[in-house]
Amino acid sequence: MRLFSLHVMCGFFLLSTSFESFVLADESDIAEVGQVVLPQSNGHPKEIQKVEFLVGYYVGKEGGRWDAEKSPLHRPFGIAFDSKDRMYVVEFEGGRVHRFDSDGTIKKLAGEQRKDYRGDGGPAIQAVFNGMHNLAITDADQLLISDTWNQRIRKIDLKTQLIETFAGTGKVGFTGDGSHVGHAQFHDIMCISVSPDQKFLHVTDLKNRRIRNIDLETKLVVTVVGNGEKGAPVDGAAATESPLVDPRAAASNQEGHLYVLERGGNALRVVDSEGLIRTVAGSGERGFRDGVGDEVAFGAPKHLCLDDQGRVYIADDLNGAIRRYDPKSNRVTTILGRGFGDSRIQLLNPHGVCVNDGYLYVADSSQHRIMRLPIR
Repeated sequence: MRLFSLHVMCGFFLLSTSFESFVLADESDIAEVGQVVLPQSNGHPKEIQKVEFLVGYYVGKEGGRWDAEKSPLHRPFGIAFDSKDRMYVVEFEGGRVHRFDSDGTIKKLAGEQRKDYRGDGGPAIQAVFNGMHNLAITDADQLLISDTWNQRIRKIDLKTQLIETFAGTGKVGFTGDGSHVGHAQFHDIMCISVSPDQKFLHVTDLKNRRIRNIDLETKLVVTVVGNGEKGAPVDGAAATESPLVDPRAAASNQEGHLYVLERGGNALRVVDSEGLIRTVAGSGERGFRDGVGDEVAFGAPKHLCLDDQGRVYIADDLNGAIRRYDPKSNRVTTILGRGFGDSRIQLLNPHGVCVNDGYLYVADSSQHRIMRLPIR
């Protein structure tokens, strides 16, 4: 790992590399990164990959000496990248948005360590949020944030550094389908993601039990999954006429298939291009088991993302694991945590995953650290 700058923060070394990564580690613990061994699947040989710590290092229970409480991040949840490949992170409890710069510094872009709604129309650095869960960045460098308990989606223009409300009235409710986003009401926006074609923002409207799309050109909002009722959908039913248990995240692939992750439902579902929904992994029962279809067991999964091969990566929160669903084999495998991958790493509430430039980034939220591993 080639280093080109060195900074001291909170008694730890903050190292930045040519790929704009950041390592926060006790100086006596700086060493080779861990080896990841992916489980054997479908007859293919095991792959050996490296895990790199961008913020943090091995903690005591993993044989390291890094003190997570001295991290510059406080419960990081969401990760995203702009057009210059700079990484942005939102904190759930820390209430801040950070930008990771190539000179080896972490800069606060917005937010304070308190809960409020403030700052629209002014510089983002003066903004305050309430329970941010994640973020998404468009190709035009518009940073969108799910400001969950403010019942809004906020937007920061990365060129001007100004912030405004992009969607939501701030009131709890379910209104606005077919109307401009400024008239829409939501009930706890958990996660958002931009479609690969940059046409839609997928919005997980948790307590309304719906996935809603915002057209990024017309700014109109419409429900694409869920009828507002609680329950597991029937395979092959129309998505808009089906119940959901508690949708936490949604993201689409190049073919327009929309994946929906349910935390309490312990399941991964997909809506096809014809608008029909089916469950592809998980029986609904909580547990930990790899496999196919309803053989799979999740532990309150929290977030998901897709790579350019259409594989789905899942932050399996209470299992402390990162799982991968391959639509070609319909199989779920564990690639990190619970003894898989780097056997030293014990994830604690992983809440955010993001794929960028051939790497999977993981926010290990309750240990206040971020790591990445290459994907093939």
